[in-house]
Amino acid sequence: MWNVIYTGVFLVSLMFSLASVPVARRFALAFNVLDHPSSPRKIHKLPTPLSGGIAIYFSILATVITGLFLKKFLPENFSSYSSGILSVLPKLIIFLITSAIVVIVGFLDDVYHLRPVIKLVFQIVCGIITFLAGIRISFFSPYTIVQLIFTLGWIVVCMNSFNLLDHTNGLAAGVAAIAGGIFFFSAVNNGQIFISTLLACFTGAVLGFLKYNFPDAKIFLGECGSSFLGYFLACLAIMGTYYRYEPQYNILPALSPLLIFSLPFFDTLSVIYIRIKNKRSIFEADTNHISHRLVKLGMNQVQAVIFCYLLTLATGLGALVLNRTNFSAGIIIFCQVILILICVAILESTGRKNV
Repeated sequence: MWNVIYTGVFLVSLMFSLASVPVARRFALAFNVLDHPSSPRKIHKLPTPLSGGIAIYFSILATVITGLFLKKFLPENFSSYSSGILSVLPKLIIFLITSAIVVIVGFLDDVYHLRPVIKLVFQIVCGIITFLAGIRISFFSPYTIVQLIFTLGWIVVCMNSFNLLDHTNGLAAGVAAIAGGIFFFSAVNNGQIFISTLLACFTGAVLGFLKYNFPDAKIFLGECGSSFLGYFLACLAIMGTYYRYEPQYNILPALSPLLIFSLPFFDTLSVIYIRIKNKRSIFEADTNHISHRLVKLGMNQVQAVIFCYLLTLATGLGALVLNRTNFSAGIIIFCQVILILICVAILESTGRKNV
């Protein structure tokens, strides 16, 4: 029965997204919140709206509100879940509020181009609020300060990784949808109803947006969208349970999110390395991201995006079986992901030398 509910949540969120993205697009056009093709690294030819994140957030919020309203119409055999829903409601409300802050600050950055330090401060503030709400990484240490550092670091890194990944039409949203899907199946396998429902909602909203964002895009995520994707997935990754406290299970499943986010992290680290190597600021935008590098090797934009989708699947699917394997098999899965990324790096490096 829960599979029916997950499907319903996904479809409702998808419908809200398909309907709200055109509205968000008209809003951005009316208020001139546009990305103008004013530099050589811009590949679009016309000014494009930067309000995709608003549509995605609204779709998720509308779906959650609709779900809470329809809760009372559920069959009697679901009444036992009512107390559980009410128990997580305060955390959900705070989570949606902090998500709104991320979207609002991102939108202000799209309009006024905020300095990196200001954005970082807001990211940390949202991370602290999230931590105080009980969404925290507590597995690695019993000490609150250590948990706070891990939680803030994870949220800030994920937000900025997806922000950096948003450099090609359809890339960040598609990778986020794939990551959300993998997290969803992981949560379902572990019996996490609340997390699974949120992930079904998230994935539907992102896929609805992707219809308008895939090349050639009619709307962009904007800072408000890319940061929101990173924040939302970072928090859902924290709330998920991957490790079983039983002697026969190992700790590697707790690192599952690293596999699922391996492409955004790989892109972030490789771009930072290239910028430092070229003695440029790590905050300076350029065309050295993974999709840019693939296009330079001869792929067109769509091929580069699809390649990144497949790479996300190839590195992330192993997370679904980590909690069913022993320690040695888990190490093999992590080594396999590292080797895949090394192969990609070698191909890129060799290709650049031959261009």
